[in-house]
Amino acid sequence: MTTADLHDESWEDRQLCSNENCIGVIGPDGRCKECGQPGLVPIPNPAAQPRNAPESAPTPQLSPPEAAPPGDADDWENRRLCPDESCIGVIGPDGRCKECGKPYPG
Repeated sequence: MTTADLHDESWEDRQLCSNENCIGVIGPDGRCKECGQPGLVPIPNPAAQPRNAPESAPTPQLSPPEAAPPGDADDWENRRLCPDESCIGVIGPDGRCKECGKPYPG
């Protein structure tokens, strides 16, 4: 593939092959250019879309998340992480992890 080929194809719209052992991309025919395996999602044909269709749907505006009230037990600065490094929990007011239940040593 040459540098000119990269500019001709839409880099953001490419679909990688569903075979994790393959380095190919899905072509306009819906099959991988390297191994021939069909893609998971059909590639849309831009010529088949009506001309008056919008390019993309407007993105809904989301409100920012509300901050926790001051003095909350889960105050970010005062939190204690679970001692189990494979757990994502924090220690609750009872001295145990809210996710796995492991007690906090100390």
